[in-house]
Amino acid sequence: MRLQEFGFAVRHARQQLGLTQQALAKSAGVSRTTLNQLENGLFSNLSVNKLQSLLEKVGLTLALLPATKNKRKDPFEAACTTASISYKNPLTVDELIRGLLTGAIPAGKRPHFRTLLQEVPKILLQELVSEAKRWSEAGKVEKNLVKIADELGVSLNDN
Repeated sequence: MRLQEFGFAVRHARQQLGLTQQALAKSAGVSRTTLNQLENGLFSNLSVNKLQSLLEKVGLTLALLPATKNKRKDPFEAACTTASISYKNPLTVDELIRGLLTGAIPAGKRPHFRTLLQEVPKILLQELVSEAKRWSEAGKVEKNLVKIADELGVSLNDN
C-alpha cells in the first residue's frame, strides 16, 4: 500500500464526517500543510504515530495483514525501469507518482519522462493513470500527463 492510498482514504473519511482540513489537523496534532500534502499524495514521509492519529480521528485504523503473493508486477516499478534503462540515476516510483499527481517533472528527470512517454506501451501508461487517479480529483492525472507531454514535445498518441 502506498502513502497516496492513505491520503485518499483520510480525505474521503474527513469529507464524510464534514471536517475541514484545519479541524482534523488540529485534533490529530499535525499541521494543515502536512494533512493537505498527505491527502494530495505529495507527502513522501509521515511517521506512523502521526498517521495513526489522523486515521483514528476519521474512524479508520492501521492494520497489518499477511502479504499476498502478487504475480502482477507493479505498473509504477515497470514504468520506472523502462524510463531509467539508459540513465545513471533512475526515476523512482515516488518521483513518477509525484509527477503524475502534480504535472511537474522532478528536477533532472526530463529525459526519463520523455523515455517513459515515448517507449512505454500505451496499455502501461493507461494502467499508471488508472492507479494514480484513485488518489486525485477526477481528470487531474490525465490533464497532468498531457501537460507533461506538451512540455516535452511528445505526442501521447505515438505509442
